[in-house]
Amino acid sequence: MTLRTRLAVAFLAVVLGPVLLGVGFVAMTVSAVNDSRATERLDLAAAGVRTGMNALCQRLRAAAETAAVLGGNRDAAAAQQVVDRKLAAGVQLVDPAGTVQYGAGALPQKPWADCSEARGAATVTAVAARVEVIDADGRRLGYTYAVEPVDPTLVRGLAAAAGAAVTVLGGGGWSTERDADKRQVTRVAEGLRPGTAGETDGGKLVRRLDRGPGQPLPLALSVSREEPRALYAVLVAVVVLAGLLSVAAAWWLARSTVRPLTELSRAVDRLASGDLGIRVPVRTGDEVGRLGTTFNRMAREMQDYLQALTVSRDQLRRHLGLVGDTLSSTHDVNRILEVILESALSATGAKAGVLLLTDQASGVLVGQCGEGLDGRGPGGEPIVVGDLRLRMGEGLLGAVAASGEARRGRTDRDGPQLAANEPRCRAYVVVPFTAYGPDAIAGPTGGLSTAAAESAQNFESPGPARGVLALYDRHGFDEFDDADVVTLRTFAGQAAVALDNVRVHREAQRLSLTDPLTGLSNYRYLKDSLRREVERASRFGHQLTVLALDLDHFKDVNDTYGHAAGDAVLAEFARRIRVEIREVDLAFRQGGEEFVILLPETDAAGGAVVAERLGAAIRRTPMLVRLERSVQPVRIPITASIGIAVYPDHGASGAAVLEAADDALYQAKSGGRDTFRGAWARGGSAPDAAAVSAVGAPEVPEPPRRSHDG
Repeated sequence: MTLRTRLAVAFLAVVLGPVLLGVGFVAMTVSAVNDSRATERLDLAAAGVRTGMNALCQRLRAAAETAAVLGGNRDAAAAQQVVDRKLAAGVQLVDPAGTVQYGAGALPQKPWADCSEARGAATVTAVAARVEVIDADGRRLGYTYAVEPVDPTLVRGLAAAAGAAVTVLGGGGWSTERDADKRQVTRVAEGLRPGTAGETDGGKLVRRLDRGPGQPLPLALSVSREEPRALYAVLVAVVVLAGLLSVAAAWWLARSTVRPLTELSRAVDRLASGDLGIRVPVRTGDEVGRLGTTFNRMAREMQDYLQALTVSRDQLRRHLGLVGDTLSSTHDVNRILEVILESALSATGAKAGVLLLTDQASGVLVGQCGEGLDGRGPGGEPIVVGDLRLRMGEGLLGAVAASGEARRGRTDRDGPQLAANEPRCRAYVVVPFTAYGPDAIAGPTGGLSTAAAESAQNFESPGPARGVLALYDRHGFDEFDDADVVTLRTFAGQAAVALDNVRVHREAQRLSLTDPLTGLSNYRYLKDSLRREVERASRFGHQLTVLALDLDHFKDVNDTYGHAAGDAVLAEFARRIRVEIREVDLAFRQGGEEFVILLPETDAAGGAVVAERLGAAIRRTPMLVRLERSVQPVRIPITASIGIAVYPDHGASGAAVLEAADDALYQAKSGGRDTFRGAWARGGSAPDAAAVSAVGAPEVPEPPRRSHDG
């Protein structure tokens, strides 16, 4: 089955399926509604018939009572008056023995259906109501009957009251049905239980009503179903129209979708055969059109790339040295390695490449970046560069790193055996990052200049490899040549220069911001961090607490035990600070025995808790210092005074808050040392020292303003 057929079938299933389900649901719902309405009509008809029969029986009872009261057993004129007033079709008086005394009106032949009895003859000619006649002494004189014949007039009246066709079961078989329907209705009704409903062959619903008090006649009620033939015709038309539209839409959709895919498939085959000038027509702006546009752009770029690669290969080699010099001044290691690998691939025309560096701790080669490694793993799986790890001497890359010598060749001819997780290839060239001898570039890197790289006879024995750079499978050639080795050595040397530059830069940056004795950040980094934290606190509406710390009587420690002991005390003091503060807090050595701690998102109460904890940690355990003139270490008790200031409560700038903390430190010194004090709030009754100092605070990184020793 073709793609066009599958699309058409899928579209028809998606469109016609819900339509057919909806039509079926509507048809079933309409049929159920019609049945329900017919049943309701039968219920209403049954209620109407019972009401009409009950009214008839009450009228006949009233007529019989009237005749009995007015005439008794003597006056037949009273019975005639009842008939004349049309209260009953006939009136009859019988004695207790059943002998007729007199009668008036039309009296059908018996049997009659008595309104007060639930049973009676199967065939009746009239409906009657019986009243007992009693004299003044209570003696029974007889019975008075008021009679209404069962005839078409009565049946039509019941049908009008019921709103349905009525058939009398027995009693002459009077009915409002047509003769053809009458027989079916009678047959169905005679087979039903009382109160149940059935259906005739003509589609009529039938319900049977048996005799009962107030309902002396057995009746059959029937109503016709209302078949919505017009609605069914509309539904059929909708299905046919939807089917035709769906078929047309499916054909158009399949054709418009498959045609550009077919053209694209043919173009891909031609491109794979080497026809880089092939293009596909783009007729739409949808996903398929964008795919065609992307293919055309890819083919055009491939064609341009192949032409540019052919024309500019030699030119690229002449500029590799300049590219390497540029890379050596970059401090982003990852970017350096990526640029080196990409440039090496462009210069040599390699299809894939990988760059690994030696982990100094484990001595294992670790993958840093790679290109074109999809499908080069074992079994054609892609290689994840971050998971590429090789021991020294393992596989091709490990052997080059261990020997420090570049290698090129083909795996099927020159070996060596590749490691299990090493990229698979046919041709390769691998060079190490190595420190060389007299022709190396001056400086700590030991990288090679272009001239030295091209003069292989001047190389001395290579040192330990820092990493390896490997390229695989050239475009248009079976293997790499000696020129590619020289080019790759240049890149390796420049990579070594760049890596050393980054290392030296980072170390210099670290030393410029770190106090070498305590390992804490220095005063210069304090100014930068304080400005940054104040800006953050101002932006987010937080508080920033500054603690100024000073060792009590530190001059006595230097004078008594020597400056080496003082340095040991300062280092231990810094260590205890680091232990007591949070990871987000910042500790600095401001100079001498003065230290500063920044507590982001901390108020004065929180700062007091930290100050109390720091004071206790310093006071609790004397510091052990090993002196040159003593075999056993000396215990030196140390305490510290702490000043607390909070931004923005005690200053509107970082310098002002630091000055306020410094003034609070003076208060702690004046208060007896080994304690902490908080700064005066701005706008308080005391002079606002923090605000005053904020105006004249120096903005250059310099040593502390004054010593608090003593």
